[in-house]
Amino acid sequence: MNLPDPSAANRAVVTGASSGIGTALAGALARRGYHLVLIARRADRLQELADRLAREHGIEAEVRACDLGDRAAREELARELSGREIAVLCNNAGFATYGPLSAADPAREREEVELNVAAVHDLTQAVLPGMLDRKAGGILITGSTAGNQPGPLNATYAACKAFANTLAESLHTELKGTGVGCTLLAPGPVRTEFAEVAEVSKLTDMLPEALLVSADRVAEQAVAGLADGKRRVVPGPLAKAQTLLGTYGPRGLSGPVLRGAYRRAG
Repeated sequence: MNLPDPSAANRAVVTGASSGIGTALAGALARRGYHLVLIARRADRLQELADRLAREHGIEAEVRACDLGDRAAREELARELSGREIAVLCNNAGFATYGPLSAADPAREREEVELNVAAVHDLTQAVLPGMLDRKAGGILITGSTAGNQPGPLNATYAACKAFANTLAESLHTELKGTGVGCTLLAPGPVRTEFAEVAEVSKLTDMLPEALLVSADRVAEQAVAGLADGKRRVVPGPLAKAQTLLGTYGPRGLSGPVLRGAYRRAG
């Protein structure tokens, strides 16, 4: 599967584009000549990014300030995208919560599921029929190594990413021969705002800098992997080790290890 060539008519969509991997994905696509639709809640950050990418790469970048955790807002966006020529969809928006599920805020946990699961599913279904009609398109779903293993004190996020991982790899095989591809991006720890938003920045601080992968490196590998029709992109040696251990290691061991790590991270 090769990605559609960028054109004046088609667009590459990036959710969670206002920071971290999302910003880097937008840059990687802009460098390849794609016009963009940038989606996140923070309109000011999106506009700054859109202006910079347009200036640096000569592309058009549209801004959609949308809370994808809000069903009504998400449905409106999905209707728009379903009627447009979408060459690439990067389902990247998401956040994590940490701590005992029994003490978690139910509204916040529900919002996490809406964003990390329902939004990924809804936007994929919105653009997929058009891609299949054109026999061209690429869908990138940002899962996580967390989806390969239990996540005590991180239960909702681990469950959400297990969904994302399985959806992406299922679609990868389902779409064979259609001209449309789906690739899973399954990063491990990345130096972004992600941990700060989840209030567990100690998670990344506990790791040697050499083991952390930059968002730009993750994004370049992700877009290249999508273009090459890969099933899964796992950037960096730590993420690869996590994937191997999470897939084949005994869960009776990985669960307590992760619970101890999350406790130390506060």
